[in-house]
Amino acid sequence: MAFEFGDTRLTLLINAGMSILGFLLCLSVIPKFKDMFIKANLYGIDLCKPTKERIPEALGVICGAVFLILMFLFIPVPFYKHLADNEKGKFPHQEYIEFLAAVLSICCMIFLGFADDVLDLKWRHKLLLPTMASLPLLMVYFVNVGSTTIIVPKPLRLLLGYDVNLGILYYVYMGMLAVFCTNAINILSGINGLEVGQSWIIAFSVIVHNLMELSGEYRHHHVFSMYFLMPFLAVCSALLYYNWYPSQVFVGDTFCYFSGMTFAVVAIIGHFSKTMLLFFIPQVANFIYSIPQLFKFIPCPRHRLPRYNHETDKVEISYTKFKEKDLGFIGKMFLKLYRVCFVLHFKTGVGEDSEFTECNNFTLINLILRFIGPLHEKTLVIILLIFQVFCSIIALLIRYQLSRLFYDS
Repeated sequence: MAFEFGDTRLTLLINAGMSILGFLLCLSVIPKFKDMFIKANLYGIDLCKPTKERIPEALGVICGAVFLILMFLFIPVPFYKHLADNEKGKFPHQEYIEFLAAVLSICCMIFLGFADDVLDLKWRHKLLLPTMASLPLLMVYFVNVGSTTIIVPKPLRLLLGYDVNLGILYYVYMGMLAVFCTNAINILSGINGLEVGQSWIIAFSVIVHNLMELSGEYRHHHVFSMYFLMPFLAVCSALLYYNWYPSQVFVGDTFCYFSGMTFAVVAIIGHFSKTMLLFFIPQVANFIYSIPQLFKFIPCPRHRLPRYNHETDKVEISYTKFKEKDLGFIGKMFLKLYRVCFVLHFKTGVGEDSEFTECNNFTLINLILRFIGPLHEKTLVIILLIFQVFCSIIALLIRYQLSRLFYDS
């Protein structure tokens, strides 16, 4: 059964109008909560600034709350014709449950993200929380859809056939998608405006993709996606205004979890998870580059953000220090590989006994500084966001041009 939303054009206009109201509400409310967060000891010090001013943290929870209010108020709108007719057996219960499950998963992730900001959870919890929050969505997918079959790319069809049923592995994949989306934005962070900026660009890019698919066979999936992403884009815009350099607020892990789960929800319910991953090209590159530190093959400090130089008012490469002889086999292999590929800035013979080695922290931010040199923080974030836009354009070209080489349509 198709996703039968009454008058699509009308409901999208209502959603857009509510999104504008959400933007104005966030713009008004965020400054009023700044002192309250500081009094509750939810604040941080911007390490890339000469001043030590206390900046309220975890303000992503305000945007998450406004987003949820908008979605709660919007619930009856897509189904208004069915509610008005009130005919038994004709109400689209499956679509209604999908909508509620999507809101529930995002709500759970906002709550768990705020708990992380308050309690400062460990990395193993950061992997577990998105998995738990995605379970309502996966259960609804299992009951309503249940399809775990994927279309095989043309070059592999002689070997695997036209399609393959992945069974439970498909649900594992969707759960891992939720974990990746929530943490990928979190590990590409540390400078003003980057978390919200990259989320804004990804959301806008997905909406462009949705608009291009509105005349297609699966338009109802893309309408569903726009119902969530337009309010998300609105609250992101307000938060970006206050988080842009010089930041007045920090977004916290709450926002990273909230944004990541929103993307995972629309990708899973909208059945375009592979396309969604294309819009995460910078985050995927950052994750791959960060593997040696994320999996502790090479020492990973608590903060991997770039180092601030007070004299030049610029940010520079930040380093991790270790004894190369203490590294395991895998750590040494990664070190050699990155040296050969010229993606590592390292120094040997460091320390009083000259036994230590220093190398840059394994993040996309430090990699850019390794090639370009020290930059002003605002310039650095603009370069990263331009790269995000470029990757979104590449993603759309892959989706609508290159994909023809691998799939029939």
